[in-house]
Order: sequence, then C-alpha cells, then structure tokens
Amino acid sequence: MKILDRYLLRQFVQVFLICFLSMMGLYVVIDAFQNLDHFSRHAKESGNLLGVIGEFYAYRSLSFFDRTSGILAMIAALFTATWLQRHQELTAMLAAGITKFRVIKPLLAAAIVVSLLGVANRELLIPRIRNELMRDTKDLAGSETRDMEARFDGQTDILIGGEKTVASEQRILKPTFVLPASLARYGKQLVASDGYYQPATAEHPAGYLLDAVTSPPKIDQRASLKLEDRAVLVTARDAPWLEPGQVFVVSQLPFQMLASGSAWRNYASTGELITELSNPSTDLGADVRVAVHTRLMQPVVDVTLLMLGLPLMFSRRNRNVFLSIGMCLLVAISFSLVTLACQSLGGLNLLRPTLAAWLPIMIFLPVAVGMSHTLRT
Repeated sequence: MKILDRYLLRQFVQVFLICFLSMMGLYVVIDAFQNLDHFSRHAKESGNLLGVIGEFYAYRSLSFFDRTSGILAMIAALFTATWLQRHQELTAMLAAGITKFRVIKPLLAAAIVVSLLGVANRELLIPRIRNELMRDTKDLAGSETRDMEARFDGQTDILIGGEKTVASEQRILKPTFVLPASLARYGKQLVASDGYYQPATAEHPAGYLLDAVTSPPKIDQRASLKLEDRAVLVTARDAPWLEPGQVFVVSQLPFQMLASGSAWRNYASTGELITELSNPSTDLGADVRVAVHTRLMQPVVDVTLLMLGLPLMFSRRNRNVFLSIGMCLLVAISFSLVTLACQSLGGLNLLRPTLAAWLPIMIFLPVAVGMSHTLRT
C-alpha cells in the first residue's frame, strides 16, 4: 500500500468513526434519558444500571450501523476530500502529476469495504440477535406480553390469532384459531388457554400446541382432522404424546410473524426472507420481495451514491467547499427520496420488485458516469 493510500484511508477511517460514534452517542443519550425509569426498574432485578444500558445499546449499535453505514461512508469520503482541498493538499497532488481518479481510488475502496461490512452485519450478526433487537425498554427481559397480529396460514387457511404473545416463551395467550370450512367439522374455532410454538421434531412437524382447549368441547374424544391426506389438527386420541385437553395445529408460520408483525423482516437475513417467500404458509406481500432485491443491490446503491458526491467535491468550477457539501447532501437526499418512492410503489404492486430495486440505479448511474469526467483530468 502506497503512502498516499495509507494517508487517505487514515483520514477516511477517522472521519467515519467520529461520525458514527457522534451520531450513536447522541442517540444513546437522548433515548437513555427518556427511558431511564425502565432501565432502573430492570437493573434492580438483573444487575447494575450501566451494565443494563450498555448491553441494550450494544445490540442497538449493530442495527444503527446497518441503517447508516452507506450514508456515513459517503460523508467520510466527502469530508476527506474537503480536508484535502482546505489544506491545499489536493493542489500539491495534482501538481505532482497525481490524477483525481488516483486520489479517490482508496476512498472508493474504503466505501466498498464499509458496504460489505454492512452486508455481513445484516446477514450474519443481526439475525442472531433479533430477539434482543425486537425488545423495547419496557420489556428488557422479554417476558412482558405484546399485542399479537393475527395472520392467515396460507397453506391451511387457518387464521391464527390470540390476545397477547410472550416472546421469551414463544407463547400465545388465549389463542383463537379460526378454521376454514374444510376443517370446521367440530366447529369454526379452536379456543384454548395457552398456545406454544413447537419446532419440528421426530414426533411432529412444526406447529402450535394448544393447551386447555375449551372449544370445541370434548376435543380428546374426537379424531384428528386432515387436509389432503395430511394431518393438520392432531388430537390426543391419535397422538399419545399429547396430554388431555391439548391439540396440535400443524403450521409453518413462524412465531416471530405473530409476535412482531412486519418488524421481523428488518431483522431477518436475505436467505430467511427468500425461504419464507417460498413457504406456502406465510403468504408474504410484494414489499418483502422488494426488500430482497433491494438488499441484493445495496452495495451498488452505496457506490452509486458515493460517485454522485465525489465529482462535486473535485469539480474545478466550484471552489466553495461548503457549497459543494450542500450540493452533495442535496443529491443524496434526492437519491434517497427516489429510492424510497420506488420501494413504496413496489410494495403496492405498482412496480415489479426487480424494477423497484433497479430503477434508482438506472436513473442515477448514468448521471454519476457523466459527472465522473471531472475525475479523469
């Protein structure tokens, strides 16, 4: 690595870390003071206050990095370019025969590395800590009840509902499952005291175990119900592993979709999203397909955004650094608004998911290429 590369990369990393720590610190201070009572209450049960706050925001920092890594990489590159111009270092480099493109190469490489780190963070780390990220300050232990979002199982047409959920136990309080006509031989509803999500085992597939069933009555004396020669409602009469008053409902619908609604998508990996899209039980909407294509294109989006800003900073026609930064921010805001608009249209089925992800790049990439001629001089 050349001396010039090390110098520019050091400036880039310093600015990136300062911006990230400053923004994250500001978020922590504001949010922590607003929820200090909740932290204090939980600290009395589980440990010291600083440990509770540190653990909570340590998880949040990964989510914060996922949301801001792209824009922070652009800001770091722009401020590095501003630093070069402010101290006349760029003029010295150009006088030494170093082209502008040669100057931005390490900045571009650093931005790509940050984008790839964001991908690794989103695909590998965030899915492993999703339970912690979905907790708020009122439920730091994960034992509080949450409102439940009823959902149809697209494979069996059963509406899975209930009053509340408990994330730490994967439990549904007072579950009420509305059955389709093909499974309503004993009644239109399954009502129980508690329901527990059970992953697939050697005894049964994935589904929900309903305990203390009150409707339909005398459920233990009734036979299991099948749908297309596949058992869907399993009773204790046919399954010795069930206790009296229990019913097992076969379903591939994950518990996270019931407990967190659409928020589960933000913390799922792309592979999990693709798997759920192919799952007939989940019946996901077009917004999830848009999210998959958007994630696949995210590194290209980050590089395009950077290449829109750097030519403005190195333009000979504009010597005012602050005006250049303002123009870069304006371009970044325009790019973000177009991206959000395309994603919204894709989620409403007004654009195909692939087009919703590609359209911002199709619009702004030619602009970035046209503007890059100032870097070749």
